[in-house]
Amino acid sequence: MRAVRANAPWIGAYVRDALGVGVVSAPGRSVLPVEALVGLALRRNPKRAHLLVSRVLAKHVPTEPGIACSAGLLLGLLVRAELRAPAAEPPSGGPTPPAPSLGAAIDDAAATLARLLASDAENPAENSFGYGTAAGDPGETRRARMASVTELCERLEGQRAELPGVVTIGYAETATGLGQLVAGQLGSYYIHSTREAASAEGLAPYGAFEEMHSHATSHQLLPTSRAALDLAETVVLVDDELSTGATLINTIRELHGTAPHGRYVVASLVDLRSPEDRGKLDALAVELGTRISAVALAHGTIQLPELLAADAAELIRSLPLPDAAAAVPGQVRLLDLNGLVPPVRSARFGIAGRPGPEQAAGIAAAVAAALGAGVTPGDRILVLATEEFMALPLAVAARLQELWPDTDVRYSTSTRSPIAVLDEPGYAVRSAVAFDSDDDAPDGPGPRFAYNFAHPDERFDTIVVMPEPGTLASQLTAPGKIAEAVAGSGAAVQLVLLPRQAPFPPPLAGPLFGSYSPEDVRWLLTDISSAQLEAPSAEREASIQSGKASYAESLPQEYEPSPEYGALFQAALESSAARLAHAVGTLTEQVLRLRENAPVLVSLARAGTPVGILMKRWARQVHGLDLPHYAISIVRGLGVDQAALGYLASRHDPEQIMFVDGWTGKGAITRELAAAVELFWKTDGAAFRPDLAVLADPGHCVRIFGTREDYLIPSACLNSTVSGLVSRTVFNKALIGPGDFHGAKYYSQLSRSDVSNDFLATVAAQFPAVRAEVLAASAAFPTRVEALPDADWSGWSAVEDISRRFGINNVNLVKPGVGETTRVLLRRVPWKVLVHPDASEDIAHVLHLAEQRGVEVLEVPDLAYSCVGLIHPLHTPGATGADGKAGVDV
Repeated sequence: MRAVRANAPWIGAYVRDALGVGVVSAPGRSVLPVEALVGLALRRNPKRAHLLVSRVLAKHVPTEPGIACSAGLLLGLLVRAELRAPAAEPPSGGPTPPAPSLGAAIDDAAATLARLLASDAENPAENSFGYGTAAGDPGETRRARMASVTELCERLEGQRAELPGVVTIGYAETATGLGQLVAGQLGSYYIHSTREAASAEGLAPYGAFEEMHSHATSHQLLPTSRAALDLAETVVLVDDELSTGATLINTIRELHGTAPHGRYVVASLVDLRSPEDRGKLDALAVELGTRISAVALAHGTIQLPELLAADAAELIRSLPLPDAAAAVPGQVRLLDLNGLVPPVRSARFGIAGRPGPEQAAGIAAAVAAALGAGVTPGDRILVLATEEFMALPLAVAARLQELWPDTDVRYSTSTRSPIAVLDEPGYAVRSAVAFDSDDDAPDGPGPRFAYNFAHPDERFDTIVVMPEPGTLASQLTAPGKIAEAVAGSGAAVQLVLLPRQAPFPPPLAGPLFGSYSPEDVRWLLTDISSAQLEAPSAEREASIQSGKASYAESLPQEYEPSPEYGALFQAALESSAARLAHAVGTLTEQVLRLRENAPVLVSLARAGTPVGILMKRWARQVHGLDLPHYAISIVRGLGVDQAALGYLASRHDPEQIMFVDGWTGKGAITRELAAAVELFWKTDGAAFRPDLAVLADPGHCVRIFGTREDYLIPSACLNSTVSGLVSRTVFNKALIGPGDFHGAKYYSQLSRSDVSNDFLATVAAQFPAVRAEVLAASAAFPTRVEALPDADWSGWSAVEDISRRFGINNVNLVKPGVGETTRVLLRRVPWKVLVHPDASEDIAHVLHLAEQRGVEVLEVPDLAYSCVGLIHPLHTPGATGADGKAGVDV
């Protein structure tokens, strides 16, 4: 039993009394007193002598996970209240009064948190340092307190919102977990600053700013989706404390210089800025023409004597060195969860602000199983995270407390900040352990520290160390590393190794995804094969045309082709293989010229994928070149997958990229591609060329093509069974989060009908027969796109004319060309099929499908295409919209 220390003083009392440093709450502006949230210690840092030591941040003080979570969620609620302020409100240094109902929730939660913090400080048996046990039943007292903490967390979580147009940024290292709690309360995109080298991840920094008083001053942002930051209307900046606001000013200037935002909200646990410092932030808002406001759990002032730095340095020199720990070093065990839990994505690359609880629950269950019978009622357990890696370990600690209700679970993290340690009542940091980091640690080599668990009155029975995902065991267990240092406190140490997710998701490849070989293509997609997204064509059509849903949120039902239709495909393939091989060769030779024999082929999934593979095979067979080939998603209305473009820009020269598709119809994808790469250049600074190479260009929409004849490309006859068994791409926010690639399904159950590789082999077998003719013609191919035949967009004009002639008045319901007509018959609700009288031999499969589905076929002698599919105008008013805008369509 540990000794009970009654009437413990405020943990800032020693610095206050010795050096005259004092903090005072601002009456009427704080929802919690400053003294309830922080204590004081001294830094070993000449830039700033004092240190506010938070009782709720769980950085330097082992804290109940529910208390840390409650503080962050309450701060998020203050931000939410601030964002509901009228837009005409001028910038202000203080919070805007929230709406009554939200205000009542804030006041109630703050009062509960204040009572919990007060009882924690007044009852040393249950306080944040755990000084022993009190009289009575400590287990019953602990359970009652835990129930109150849990109820507070649940109450705050019930206030969560979804605020569009908001991004939240947390500051490394202290506020990375706090920022994610705020983002979760707001339902916003979240990223935290980092000291990690950008070159280690292949990412260009979005912005960098300085925290001049810090032990490590330089911060930078490394988002994989720069657009998520650029396009936000409101930026929420989260830090643990505001002393002068200088770091905020540096940050806002940097962000606003990159992409202006309409509003900035600064959120902190404690705001101790002077009126002069608050005025600087207001002046910045006027200068930049934006709104800047600040919220905090506690507002106040801090008294700093003029000679504080010198007096503090002298006091630190006079402090006795802490006694060496007398405890017997604890046992160190390793729990390797690599391959057992999903890889962990760091928030330094940007994540959804509200990750699901499954990740933390799975890790906590594994930790609990590993410790097993070693944990008994009354034990004290510390989850110790490392530096920037704070949010997930906090969630794991909260889950462990649920699993072990009769234990005292606490949470804190290591840090790179050197703090003077003093074993005195009223001082906030009474013990420390120090250890070395490795050269490849996230913020560089050097000493690291962890505080307040090595003193005899603070010790834990078990310490669960959770380093950054991807950390090797050797970086933790070698002499002088964290395992040895923590075990020196006498606690049993459980090291937890977690798998690390790269900044960008890894590409998918066969045979795990799709029936193409890995040498043929890498899919920059998310595998959503387990999702149920298929719906009957009539239901999908009604939703699409009524404007209730985007076509890209669901999928058409996939069917195995009938024997009759399969025979049509085979006949079409055999009759067109040589013509296709010639077009592939012609297209590839143009691309090689335009990209100096080193193109990176990027197919637009899925119609472009077999074309890209054939081009790759031509380059290998004819020239011995092994061209990189990826498949990415393009969604009408959203453009090319920006995360996929980011992946490509981090690994290849954007100017060497050549986008590839199967064919053009009216040219919508051509325009979509141009808009997407322009957006990416504005947001990410990488200049992809909007060049699109297609096998067939009957719409006259591109300059780079194999042919402009509108004949059957057999890969258009089928859906996934000729496209590697991969679905059309999907963008559904319920499945695709920030930083994820767009999704697609792998229909492995259709493998017996798969002809994807048969199609490729049949066409490639004709390469030798057309090689000489193609190479002879290629000698005259230009090396600049501008010298190729012009795109006159005559196909678009023809579509507009058809739309008027047939009374549709919506070009999105007109699908020109053999490939697009086939898609209408396979995926949509067809109305009519228009055919050119001379094209019947090339469109036998179209006529077969039209007969099967009972679709009227009309001959149109002056048709600009071989055939045109008209989608049934089921909801023409809804499709066009009362405002005259076209509905989202494929």
